[in-house]
Amino acid sequence: MFIWIIRSMVIISGPVIGWYQISKSAKGILIGVIVALVVIFIELIIEKIPLDSIIAGCLGVILGLIGAKMLDYSVSLMDDDKINTFMRSYSLLIKIVFAYLGLIIAIRKKDELSLLEKDIRLTSKKIQEDLKILDTSAIIDGRILDVIETNFLSGVIVIPEFIISELQMLADSGDSNKRIKGRRGLDLLNKIRENSYVPVKIFNKDYPDIKQTDGKILKLADDLKAKIVTTDFNLSKVAAIHNVVVLNINELVSTIKPVLLPGETLNIYLVKEGKEKKQGLAYLEDGTMIVVENGRQFIGQRVEITITNILQTSTGKMAFASIKEETKP
Repeated sequence: MFIWIIRSMVIISGPVIGWYQISKSAKGILIGVIVALVVIFIELIIEKIPLDSIIAGCLGVILGLIGAKMLDYSVSLMDDDKINTFMRSYSLLIKIVFAYLGLIIAIRKKDELSLLEKDIRLTSKKIQEDLKILDTSAIIDGRILDVIETNFLSGVIVIPEFIISELQMLADSGDSNKRIKGRRGLDLLNKIRENSYVPVKIFNKDYPDIKQTDGKILKLADDLKAKIVTTDFNLSKVAAIHNVVVLNINELVSTIKPVLLPGETLNIYLVKEGKEKKQGLAYLEDGTMIVVENGRQFIGQRVEITITNILQTSTGKMAFASIKEETKP
């Protein structure tokens, strides 16, 4: 209500002031009306522009004008009359161009500036912030939340807006499996944002000319000099080609699995047959598969085994074992 009163006062006062200032004529009233409408129009536009964009734009215009003034001063020190004449003739145009460039650059780059470290460090060496970008697979997987809550992840987590859009598309999908994954991803994303261990920032920059999400993540990581957190094996390989550092959660889990050594004795539960004849399969709590020779007859039972060999595969470790001699079916 208060804003509408102010607007009405501006609209009424414009013609009145114009009438008094310009010889009390109809021309003054018209100019006053135009000025009042321009002011109202500018105010309506400002209402729709975010405050951070306004601040960034003002700073950009100021820096642009400073740059134009420095250029003007530098040229004035030169003895070339032609250049000085040109600069004096187009001084206003140059200032407008520099102010416009400062405005555009500041507004388009303000999201990247928000990711910079706010604290001033008393050091001569520039410290670059440790940024980690989460992709869709890492969010849906969910184990990244456990890694965060155990305080093993440092720096700042960056979640691109196009990743959130992809999760929303999955949540709205007609495929029930995709819909479940999308909703799970959105739930986990909210938990990641609410964590008190690592700061999380949403990044609004998009790359409309790049269609695939993986390509957008690689481009964003290259622009921000950030690392990618994922569980996608193919993305890890492509990122390595582009010299982008990747933190693969699957590789982390595989690395911190309990170490099995040949000759170690375990008590395990055989769950099913193996590929070869007479083999039985068992799984440890961390997912490690154990192939037990001559274990087929013990399926559905707990048995004592002895580790005979360890094999490292692309998906993790696989152990081979044999039944202890005293074990009976």
